[in-house]
Amino acid sequence: MLPAESARIGYVVKRYPRYSETFIVNEILAHEAAGTEVEIFSLRPPVDGHFQDLIAKVRAPVSYIPENVKASTFWAAVEDAAAASPCLWEELNTCVGQSGQNVHQALRLTKLVRSKGITHLHAHFASVATSVARLTARLAGVPYSFTAHAKDIFHEDVCSDDLRGKLADAATVITVSEYNLRHLVESFGEDAGRIRRVYNGLPLRGFPYRSPEQRPPRVVSVGRLVEKKGFSDLIDACALLAERGREFECHIIGDGELAEPLREQVQRLGITSHVQLSGPRPQAEVIEAVGSAAMLAAPCIVGDDGNRDGLPTVLLEAMALGTPCISTDVAGIPEVVRHEETGLMVGQHNPVELASAIERLLEDHALRVHLAEQARRLIEAEFDIHANAEKIRHAIYAASNGRSEVTDEAHRSEVG
Repeated sequence: MLPAESARIGYVVKRYPRYSETFIVNEILAHEAAGTEVEIFSLRPPVDGHFQDLIAKVRAPVSYIPENVKASTFWAAVEDAAAASPCLWEELNTCVGQSGQNVHQALRLTKLVRSKGITHLHAHFASVATSVARLTARLAGVPYSFTAHAKDIFHEDVCSDDLRGKLADAATVITVSEYNLRHLVESFGEDAGRIRRVYNGLPLRGFPYRSPEQRPPRVVSVGRLVEKKGFSDLIDACALLAERGREFECHIIGDGELAEPLREQVQRLGITSHVQLSGPRPQAEVIEAVGSAAMLAAPCIVGDDGNRDGLPTVLLEAMALGTPCISTDVAGIPEVVRHEETGLMVGQHNPVELASAIERLLEDHALRVHLAEQARRLIEAEFDIHANAEKIRHAIYAASNGRSEVTDEAHRSEVG
């Protein structure tokens, strides 16, 4: 097997850094802690106004691949890539049918891969990052892999033929839940034969457990303000609690396209004294807010376009911190939020049920403690980032040596 010290992994992402993608940063940091050399290749510049504090801990250099495609720059990119990669001319026909921008960025990335001695490319999300990594792998003559998350496999815009080709060509594929694994295997059969389920992990030292027994009556919810997060249902549930005279406050942390409609909903329902939309916050503030709340609510839903969460990182963070969670049966969530064991489950689009679950945890301190203790045990057993990043490296090193180690047992998640 290719030893860690001789492997150079190129991480291909659509945009870096991105406020909502701390799981990628945690993964890269775990690789670096293990002595693996990583370089980051971003297809787009950052647009977020807030970044998580841990970005500063990443040592990996970041290269931004030019987006603009002009005839002169395109052919210059072809010539530069061909000079760096002897196999480029014979592989260039594989770019037929791909978007000009993807091909242009793949050519630029090919030169960087060859000049920097990258031995393997790994993309996050099966969409544009994997499209460019796949083309680059062909042009540069290196293997590639990718991690499939949620929108990139469930959204109505996902092209099945394109995803099938990516699965078939990849040296190995990671996905973040059993739900995803079953979906991909059932949908793509033999072309999904190299998929491994490896959960996203957490650096557990940064998420110390504290008992939730004595905490203020505060509900916290964290995420991008988009349809699939179900924040509208949470606000309706808060209105029901306010009608019952319940003393509580709810803090919704994040930003997104639904920020203004959600603020209007809070005002229309007359619950501004109970519900606060706090906007995005640095990770340290998010950890403090989650770790001091009586519970975290994540009433996720499947959007009208099929988009859904795979397994929200904030659930893992809350469970690690000792904050009981309420969520729904979307995608991989039931794998961690196990009803009455590690959390409470409610139906999608069900503010009444959600309000009752919140009220129950506000009243029952012993239940909060029971759920929190069981949840922390689960996180320690299956969601340690260093253990899970090692599993990803194991798959990558095997792929770099030209062999697949996926077996029927792996499909049953022996690597999870």
